Amino acid sequence: MNRIILGLTVSVLGIISCFGQNKNTEEYFELVRPLFTGELAYETVDFVEKYWRITGNTGFNKTVYRIAEELEKAGYVLEENATQYDRLTYRIEKRAMENPTWEPVDASMAIIGQDTALLNFTTNRNMIYVNSVSTPPEGITAEVVHIKKPEEIENHDVKGKIVYATFSAHGIFEEAIIKQGALGIITYNNPKYLQPEKNTTSIQFRSFPYQAESTAWGIALSYAANEKLKKAMAEGKVVLFVKVKTKIYPSEELTIVADVKGSENPDERLVFSAHIQEPGANDNASGVGAQLEMAVLTADLLKSKKIDLNRTLTFLWGDEIVSTHRYITEDAARSEKIKWGLSLDMVGENTAITGGSFLIEKMPDPSAIWTRGNDKHSEWGGEVMKLSDMKPHYLNDFMLTNFKKQGEYADWEVNTNPFEGGSDHIPFLKANIPGLLLWHFTDQFYHTDNDRMDKVSQETLKNVGTGALVSAFTLLNSDTDTALGQLAALEKAAENRIEEELQLSLENIKADAKIGQEVQIIEAWRDWYLKAMQTLTDMENTPSEKLAKAIESAQKQLKASVEKEIKNLKKTN
Repeated sequence: MNRIILGLTVSVLGIISCFGQNKNTEEYFELVRPLFTGELAYETVDFVEKYWRITGNTGFNKTVYRIAEELEKAGYVLEENATQYDRLTYRIEKRAMENPTWEPVDASMAIIGQDTALLNFTTNRNMIYVNSVSTPPEGITAEVVHIKKPEEIENHDVKGKIVYATFSAHGIFEEAIIKQGALGIITYNNPKYLQPEKNTTSIQFRSFPYQAESTAWGIALSYAANEKLKKAMAEGKVVLFVKVKTKIYPSEELTIVADVKGSENPDERLVFSAHIQEPGANDNASGVGAQLEMAVLTADLLKSKKIDLNRTLTFLWGDEIVSTHRYITEDAARSEKIKWGLSLDMVGENTAITGGSFLIEKMPDPSAIWTRGNDKHSEWGGEVMKLSDMKPHYLNDFMLTNFKKQGEYADWEVNTNPFEGGSDHIPFLKANIPGLLLWHFTDQFYHTDNDRMDKVSQETLKNVGTGALVSAFTLLNSDTDTALGQLAALEKAAENRIEEELQLSLENIKADAKIGQEVQIIEAWRDWYLKAMQTLTDMENTPSEKLAKAIESAQKQLKASVEKEIKNLKKTN
């Protein structure tokens, strides 16, 4: 098939070289690259990952106050002390928690009759289920009952015993603990992408629902510990000695928010969000650290007058999804002016160790419906979406273009994945705010106690932070000229995507695929890009006829070109 010609106009192409997105972003890259070292990000990750963090506990709160300390050093002023002239401000929001917080202290487990412990908290800090209570200080000794399927629990008497299962505890918690009075539950169910037979000591953290009157504890097993337990149980009755120490206490939920006030349109803003909870280094101490260095560097650039921001830049650290959702929904007027939202989650990986690559999880586009060609879901996976779920916007291609530039500069791999969900970009999308996720996957240490500092790369933190900050600066200072430049880039992206999809459809038709399905895919991408072009108006400070006409012209050309190609495609059937 011949290469598609979408008819880029000379006038729009000329815009790129004069004052479009490329020129703006290149200037910001030249400004940011020498200054964003990744040192503060890496030091922050090193501080944060030492703590097992859950909302309200010691590690979570110490992280909030560490961020505040660094922000103050950089010149951010506590909001209650700020004047109308202070453009760098921060606040710590405090809220009562409905349930107490939790943190692990110590634990050990051993098979009676064997010399070595099965597990120790000092080497497996994810072994204790979240919301587990402590055993008596001297520990407990009890028989193990193996439950092979959730439905079998009702056929066993587990009162005063320990339940062992190789599936999630959620399916048996109520029957085993609440109804029958089991002492605790031990489980093993590490997914394949963790490569458990290779990473034999890894434990992926697990949780119980909070129960005010609960006396139950839970322990998750590593592959190695599970193999030892299975072998012992195959030889006969197994009795375990278990000791668990945790803290459960009233606390408060903290969220920290920093603002760089815009000089011209301060009510309009871009929001970066990084969640603090979860015990890992990459998940998500890396997001916390990268975002902090971004905030500090922005302050330095503003104070030295090397940059100004027309719109407000906001950095938010808190409880995953919860804090971001609240920020968006608790103030309708503020929410209406949030123009972009970006989530930093697992952004510091040494991929030579963890596997996978850096990913931009796109806003929902047709690749989340028809995942084919170069589009691939991560091991996290995603449900097949519908056309009504699509979120057409230029942000996908805009971010990918900028990160690819950083990738080329730093010899760093950058990829995308179709929408999957599960992090702080979700509240933005639910509120119809353009938002996407910056992350890494597949990670063979994801949510495990082997997600520690040795898996973190300062260079990756630098690359992600640089790409994110440059993108933010471009958007915050964007105007009609920026939008015109991005329109040309979007036309090129549409051309490339439609060409790729046509080639895939041609191959499918040769393999007896139905022509109607293939046409639907091409039309879905056409419509997505037509609507994405229209969203470029949110870059403008005031609506302009110049941009409106350019968008109309580009849309007309895209429609005509795709219509012609669909006719050619149908002829091949």
